[in-house]
Amino acid sequence: MKEFDVIVIGGGMIGLAFTLALSRKKNLKIAIIDPNECNPEISSSFHTRVSAITPSSKDFLSSINVWDDINRKQGFVSTRVWDQNSHGHLNFYAKDEGIEHLGFIVENDLIQSALYHAIAQTKVQIIHAKLDELIKNEFGYEVALDNKKSLFCKLVIGADGANSQVRSLANIEVSSHDYKQKAIIANVVSEKSLENTTWQRFLSDSIIALLPLSENQASIVWSCKDEFADKLEEMDATSFNQSLSQAVEYRFGDLKLQSSRNIFPLVSRSAKDYTLSNLALIGDAAHSIHPLAGQGANLGFSDAMELSKQIVENTDKSLGDPLVLRKYARARRLDNELMSKTMTGLDWAYKENNESFRWLRGFGMNIIDETPILKSFFQKQALGKAKND
Repeated sequence: MKEFDVIVIGGGMIGLAFTLALSRKKNLKIAIIDPNECNPEISSSFHTRVSAITPSSKDFLSSINVWDDINRKQGFVSTRVWDQNSHGHLNFYAKDEGIEHLGFIVENDLIQSALYHAIAQTKVQIIHAKLDELIKNEFGYEVALDNKKSLFCKLVIGADGANSQVRSLANIEVSSHDYKQKAIIANVVSEKSLENTTWQRFLSDSIIALLPLSENQASIVWSCKDEFADKLEEMDATSFNQSLSQAVEYRFGDLKLQSSRNIFPLVSRSAKDYTLSNLALIGDAAHSIHPLAGQGANLGFSDAMELSKQIVENTDKSLGDPLVLRKYARARRLDNELMSKTMTGLDWAYKENNESFRWLRGFGMNIIDETPILKSFFQKQALGKAKND
């Protein structure tokens, strides 16, 4: 039976980032297990799946020497939010925090491609197979694959997404919240400049986010109640373009589709345990949230950063030591749960549309917008900087 120190199940962005971070700091025998090709084919046109990368995540990707290898990234200098049903608005600016950018809109495939090519320069093995079974023993896990091969390792990392097989085979319970909503994702071209700004508008029946890919191109995330989402999906392109442009008050002139529309249900999940002896979950395998603030990938990168740090710093402990893994879980759970609860609370707040609540909501937004210390607090949370200042 082939033996490894660490086996990472899942070769997506978070699994690759964790593997690279760990391999750069410790001389370990590491394998990545994924049935799919981990090196995405990059198109000359923008992909529809993007992330709003925070300065903290940028620093992490820079520390493992992949940031400069990401060929397309659009920096944004402000975030502007406005509400259909009240007078409320929020405006965040990079200059207020003394930084050049609030973040960067980057295609997920480009991040993954850069990580893959960095991994290819290491001794890490990528094995294309599917996980079949996890068998615990005194020293770690036997990892049985669908190609009839079995591997042994001291530490298993579940980085295999929201429907994690690792989580399921390890019998880790998960709580979930179905928002009864779907997100429509597409790329659009705008008539007017997007001003290097991310935009969000809260409507009675949905929330629209526009994430700039260039001066006049954006990725949209339109989170809607199920029935409305189905209606938007069935519209022809002309009707959809008109509905979208109208929903954001023609602030960018006419918006026109540049890609197909992808749609997926919105469900948040949280694993009851992030770790067991010799096993840890990271990224969506441990937690997934509403896409409202575009923070999912950033939370996953923070997991990868923290877990690799704990393993490297606790050299006197064996790989997979439950006390070391619990340090990671304690460090990350509060931030992840806080972000998830915040997203759920915001989603609820913007669905409540009686007149008195609308007034209160708008008043609260404006108080934050006009109070520098409050505004800076929320901004630092979004930047991933709160603990560093």
